[in-house]
Amino acid sequence: MAGRNGRTVRDLRRGNRTAVLQRLYFDGPLSRFELGPATGLSSGSVSNVVADLIADGLVEEAGSVDSDGGRPRILLRVAPGSGHMIGVDVGETRVRIGLFDLTLTELARAERPLAQQRYEVEGIVGHVRDGITEVLAGAGVGPERLLGVGIGVPGIVERMPRLGAVVHGQTIGWDAVPLEQRLRDGSQLPDSVPYFIDNGARTLGQAEMWFGGGRGARNAIVVLFGSGVGACLVTPEVEHGRAVEWGHLTVRVRGRRCRCGALGCLEAYAGAESLLARWGEEGGTLPEGADEETALAALLAGAYPPEGGAADPVALAVLEETAEYLGAGLSDLINLFQPERILIGGWAGLRLGARLLPSVRRHAAAYALRHPAGRVTIDVGRLGPEAVTVGAAILPLADFFARGGRRAGPAAEGPAPAWHTNLAQRVAH
Repeated sequence: MAGRNGRTVRDLRRGNRTAVLQRLYFDGPLSRFELGPATGLSSGSVSNVVADLIADGLVEEAGSVDSDGGRPRILLRVAPGSGHMIGVDVGETRVRIGLFDLTLTELARAERPLAQQRYEVEGIVGHVRDGITEVLAGAGVGPERLLGVGIGVPGIVERMPRLGAVVHGQTIGWDAVPLEQRLRDGSQLPDSVPYFIDNGARTLGQAEMWFGGGRGARNAIVVLFGSGVGACLVTPEVEHGRAVEWGHLTVRVRGRRCRCGALGCLEAYAGAESLLARWGEEGGTLPEGADEETALAALLAGAYPPEGGAADPVALAVLEETAEYLGAGLSDLINLFQPERILIGGWAGLRLGARLLPSVRRHAAAYALRHPAGRVTIDVGRLGPEAVTVGAAILPLADFFARGGRRAGPAAEGPAPAWHTNLAQRVAH
């Protein structure tokens, strides 16, 4: 039965379970007494929800604390072993797969290096499948215990009927790749295990907002700076974040050609791939056969040698130019969205952040409007190079919480509802 606001009793119960689970997850352990004010639920509702969650194995006791003049209060927490998630980062240099328990403790990890610029679909699919098998076997976790598999990928992700997640990765040569369908074909995972595929910038943003430098912010932007650049926008209207193709804003008319084929994109000046290319074009010496991470480390060593060494002026000039382009690109985000915080992550962002951050801040302030520029902080992300993997694992976890701690069921089989059949017939005529 639905109330005046359209919510059913089932909706209310699910919402109450979600509220209790989230408070225990982020602020626990907590007592039943503390959960009331924290969730806005009555003591009776808290008791009923907690009893259900304990019966389902999702919540467990975690000791007790003394109360004022009464019996000790039992503390409650989310049970770590009551669910498992897999997070996958399809990055520029490797595919990283992690298995996590419900409290996002990593139980096992697998990595598959990628040859430079080798994004063959079947190769990536094979790496993900093999990595899932490896981490499950390594931790002794059965696939039926998974809440889902989250995957962060480069490009735009579209969800299509029957095909699931389809990836449009123009910079890596993926044109409408039905990645979810490819992963399901021949997979060892049960059909009931859902896939959550999204842009890697969004999974990075999810991690930083839940556990990193974005906690407590209402408006934030998390930047993914790797071979290319991307960003995740989080606002009250888009509370779970939305990936934006920031790297393909035009920063220089008729400028350098970007990996996407257009001219003058930010990514053509600020991504690690273009940064290293510009260093080589200006006379820098790239380590022969080195991957991007090794080459970037060599660039930094040249620009900032050990004490007493002579700095490479070409490397310094390229890095300063990159900082200016990044600052100018951030100014666009500041003017458009007026965030409270901007966090820079990704493997290249983490490597360069300590050196370039003061210059990036200065250029961002110079190019942005004064009022929004004066209200924003720009910092390096706090979660390290595994943040995209962790954020990918959060995708099924967030869905699990939104369901009130209920697992996603398989797609319903059988005939379509009568209203659907009638509507189709009316459209046909």
